[in-house]
Formats: sequence, C-alpha cells, structure tokens
Amino acid sequence: MTWSHALKETARTGLAIERARTEPLVAIRGACGVALIIGMALWLGSPTLAVSAAFGAFSAGIATFQRSWRPRPWLALAAAAGLAVSTFLGYLAASHTATFVLMLAVWTLLTGMSWAVGPVSGLVSTQMVAVMLVTVTLPTSVLGALGHALLIGLGGVVQALLIVLFPVRPWGVQRDALADALAAVADYARRLRHDPMAPFDPKPLMEARSAAALTPRQARRRPRQLRGYRLLAERIRPVLASLADPVVGAPEEGPERDRVRELLAATGTVLDAVAHAIRHGRPVRVPSDAMSVLQVPEEGPKLSGPARRAALRLISLVADVVEASEEPVEEVSAEGRTVHRFLPRPGIPGTVAAALRAIRREARWSSPVLRHAVRLCAVATSGYLLSTALPLGHAYWAPLTSTMVLRPDFAQTYSRGIARFLGTLAGVLVGGGLVALVHPGPYLSAVLAVLCVLSMYLLLRTGFIVTSACVSAYVVFLLSIPGEAWAQTVQARVALTLLGGLIAMAAYAVFPAWETPRLRDRLADWLAANGSFATAVFDAYARPADRRPRQVRDALLDARAARAAWERSEAQAHREPVRHRGLSRHAARAAQTALSTMGRVVMLLEAHLPERDAAPSEEAADFAAALRQALPKAVEAVRERQPLDWEAVHRSLERWQRKAGDRPGVALRGAGQLQDALDDLAEALGKSARQRRTPRGPSQ
Repeated sequence: MTWSHALKETARTGLAIERARTEPLVAIRGACGVALIIGMALWLGSPTLAVSAAFGAFSAGIATFQRSWRPRPWLALAAAAGLAVSTFLGYLAASHTATFVLMLAVWTLLTGMSWAVGPVSGLVSTQMVAVMLVTVTLPTSVLGALGHALLIGLGGVVQALLIVLFPVRPWGVQRDALADALAAVADYARRLRHDPMAPFDPKPLMEARSAAALTPRQARRRPRQLRGYRLLAERIRPVLASLADPVVGAPEEGPERDRVRELLAATGTVLDAVAHAIRHGRPVRVPSDAMSVLQVPEEGPKLSGPARRAALRLISLVADVVEASEEPVEEVSAEGRTVHRFLPRPGIPGTVAAALRAIRREARWSSPVLRHAVRLCAVATSGYLLSTALPLGHAYWAPLTSTMVLRPDFAQTYSRGIARFLGTLAGVLVGGGLVALVHPGPYLSAVLAVLCVLSMYLLLRTGFIVTSACVSAYVVFLLSIPGEAWAQTVQARVALTLLGGLIAMAAYAVFPAWETPRLRDRLADWLAANGSFATAVFDAYARPADRRPRQVRDALLDARAARAAWERSEAQAHREPVRHRGLSRHAARAAQTALSTMGRVVMLLEAHLPERDAAPSEEAADFAAALRQALPKAVEAVRERQPLDWEAVHRSLERWQRKAGDRPGVALRGAGQLQDALDDLAEALGKSARQRRTPRGPSQ
C-alpha cells in the first residue's frame, strides 16, 4: 500500500462516525459525578480549584468507560490517584522548564510502556499525562498544589462512590460477554447448515473466558445465570463442527444430512434463547418444537457412525444448557463434595507482578511498545519546547495533542490525528463562540461544561472526532470558570493542536514500528501453537488411558491466542504504507486459510477423543512423533523464508493408511485432512518465495 492510499484510508477511518450502543444511565451517572465535584469546589473553594477537581472527576469517569472485566470503582480510584500524583509532581517541577521537561520525559516514557500491560492501562496512563499538562498551568503554591492533587483524588472517590451506590447493570459486562459467546455459537450452528466448512471467530469465547476470571469473593457473589454456560459453549462448538463435516460426520446429501440440518437449527434456537435470557437477566424460554428436535426420535436414530456419536453428544450438551437455566452446572468431586469451577483472578500483588513481567518482556529495541514509548517521550518534550518558544501561550496544547493522538500502531495514530484536529476545531469554535456571545459566569460555565461531559460520555464510542469536539468544548467552558480569555484559547488551541498532531504523525513516519515485517513471525507462532494442539490431541488417541484433558485445553487456548495475534497483526499491516518483501498479500491469505483449516481439523478430532478404556493406537503415536519432530524446523523455515519439509509426516501417514486398509477411523481421516492443510501451507509460502526470486520480464 502506498503512502497516499494509506493516508486516504486512515483519514476515512478517522472521520467515520461509528454507530455503537450507548449507555445513557452510565453517562448520566458520570456527568453527575463531575457536576457534584465542580459544585462543591465552587461553593467551598475557588474557581481554580473547581477546574482541578473537575479534571479529576472527568478522568475517573472516562476510565470507567474503558472495556475492563475488573470492578469499575477501582478503575476510577486508580485513574484519579495516578492523576493526583502526576499533577502534584508536575506542579513541583513546573516552575523550571528544564525540570518540567525532564519529568515530562520520564512520565511519558512510563506511559508508553504501560501499553505492554494492556490497552486499558495505556489509555488511562495517556489520559493522566494529558490532564496533568493542563492542570499544572493553573497558578498556585506548593501547598496549593497539594490541595489540587487532593481535589483530583476526591473526584475519583466521588465517581467510585456513585458507581457503588447507583450500580447500572451489575455484572452487565460479564453478562454481555457470555451472551455474545453463546450467540456466536448459535450463529455458527445456523451457518453450518448451509456451509459445513463455515469459519468460526473464537474472539467471543476468548472474551467470555477473560470475563470469567474472578476472585473467590466475586465467585461467591456471581449471579447464578453466569455459571456453567461458558464451558458448555466451548464444548458444543467442536461437536457442531464434527457433526456438520462431511468427512467425519454425515454425508453431504441424503436423510442423514437433513437430520443434521434439523439438529443444527434447533441448537441455534436454544442457544439464542439462553443468550437472550442471560443478557437481560430473565428466565429462559425455549420453544418446544426446538427441544423436540433435540431428542432421539421414537423410530430410532437416523444417523450412524461418528455422526451418530456427535449427535448424541450434542443432544446431551444442549440438555445441560437447558438444565443450567434452572440450576447452576455443578461438578462433584471424588469425595462427594460439590465444586463450583471458576477461573481465579490474581489479586493486587499478582496483578502488579504480571504487569512488571509484561513490561520487562517489551524492554527490547524491536518491541513496538518500547518504540512507542520512546516516540511518545520525544514528541511530548519537543512539542512542549516548541510551543514554549512560540508567542501563542498555552504551551501545553501541543504536547497534550501529541500524547492523545500517538498510538503504538500507524492507523490509529494517523486517523486520530486527523479526527482530533477537526473535532478540536469544531469544539473550540462552538465553545468559544458561546463564551464570546453569552459571557457566562462561573456557574453557567460549569453547567455548560457538565453538559459537554454528558454529551461526551453518551457519544464516547461513536468515533474520535465526536469525542474530540466534546472534550474541546468542555475545556473551553472549564477554563472560562476562572476567567480564561476565550479568544486566546481559540487561537492557541487551534494552532498548537495542529502543531501537536503534525509532530505526532511526523514522528511515526520518522521512527515507525511497522507490523508488516512481523507477519512471518506471527505466522510461525500460529503454526507452532496449532502444532502443539495437534500433537496433544493425537497423543490422546495414542494413549487414551494417559490422556490429560488440561494439556489439550491449554494447547487449544494457546492456538486461539496465536490466531488472534495473527489477525490483529494482519489487520494493522493491511493499513500500513509498507510492503513485506518476503510475504505477499495473496500468500498471507492462503497461509491463513491453511492454518485455519489445520486448527479446524484438530478441533474436529478433539470432539471424538476416545474414552480412557479405549485401546491405544501405535499409528497415532507414530504420527504425533513425526509431527512433533517436523514442527520446530517448519516453524524456523517460516521465519527464515525457507521451504517447508513435511516428508516425515507424509511417511507416517502412509504407514498408518496401509495398516488401516479400507477401514479408516476418525483419527486417520483427520490426519489426512491435517496433512492436506500442511501441504497447502507449504505451497502458499513456497509460491511467495518463488515469486520473490523470479524476476519479472517485459511480457509479465
């Protein structure tokens, strides 16, 4: 993709107004928190203190809107506490330019590294720096700076108290995640009726698993409807695929295929009903005709072989789903005690340790997170020094814009830069025009600022251009409380916002962190994860008595994570103005299809794992050993742009086929499909290598 085309695409993305579900009650609650803290500060303090307090409540409110599975009161407190500390340190250093620039450099470097922990941490940390740049310009003493910091912290406390006292949809995020997972499996069942090879996006299942991570106290308080369904949805998904697959399931046409379509449609109906009940906290209402389909017919089973086993297992799992709507799914231990399974969530020490490990992993020069941190540090400090040298005043506007615009990837940085400038221009013109025409006093300015906050909370997920306009108008009205000159604010805001955006976008062009060159590494990681999943499943076929379900489960989760990492990288690379010389776009799509097929085949085999008392399979053990031996070299070949060699896997499969003769089992048929997927991967990457080596003549 050329630079001109990439810029057009990112500009179109930045100017797009997204339609997303709004949360009016949550927005009103957050705006009330800002209004309470501004009103208290104006009544008991001064307009300057009201501005500081408003920024604290505003930042805490935004933090609670970030997608997080953790309790949102803690997010509000953490955001306000971090902002209070950074503001107090900023006040201490603001009197000397050199000291403040040094502190700003250290703070922005830490802010950039916080993206290693996760997007929520990165966004909240970025917001702390941005608001700190504004609040330190308010005149005060050291003792006054401590008061400003305490008021900012108080704003977070007020927001947290409102969340606790007036909860809006408690456990709503977890309900939505679980309902989305069940709805995704239901949609998958319906699509399998017409396309037995229909793809499945595992993201809803991954998000439901993340949402299910709880502390023991939260697990005891968890609503009954949130227990048991996630594991059932994950177990139903491979059974659906194995039932619909024409190789290991029912034939493509005939009475058996008609029965499969009926089962798939009924399963989709039941799962949709359960998802709707979980999302809205209502009893499950399942149509009786769908439940009648999910029973063994009175005239006997209509399916045979592996398809019959898959159908019986599906009927049993759907029955568990319906029973779980009345009582939670329980697991009884060997001692007879009932055990409720949940994913343990680490406490504060564990979370801090995990965050430090994540930052340490990214402390390498090739890491995009470290490059983003260095880029953010250089942009913020240079923007502050440049704007200080200009006769415009408001030296914080440029570094504030750069901090808010700059992101670890190209597309977000450029799209946000364009959207922020246009949104800022609109917000400053509207807010400044109202201030010039109406000349509002402190209280009317506070009311207008609260209305802007309410609008921003309502439209927070509709696009960055709308958010920027609301925030800009909010800052204009807020700064007019202590009597800030509106004309100077408009001129400085527009000029320095443009300067900050240009610096941020130029910095990414000069010091980029392209995702395109990392595609082969992501592809190799996905192949390694799929290979581990495959060997774990074939080991279960080889030695059923020694089967370790946890090993298969962990390998499946690793494969999902590797696929998600590839999809994120591929989506970012698609919008970058660079080209990978060792992997064409066509080859990347073909390789993705091959690895998706490989994961699907292994998932089908997982649905037919033998019982522990089944006979061992020497052929499956030989195939697993051959695959395990060939995988490290294949992964390295993908990274180094070398041809893939699956000869050992081919020979093992041939030996298995000769011994099985005319009676291939599910495992052998799955092994054949797996080998075809590996050959497709080798062909896709081999074509890419040949195209790179073959020069194009005039006729081409």
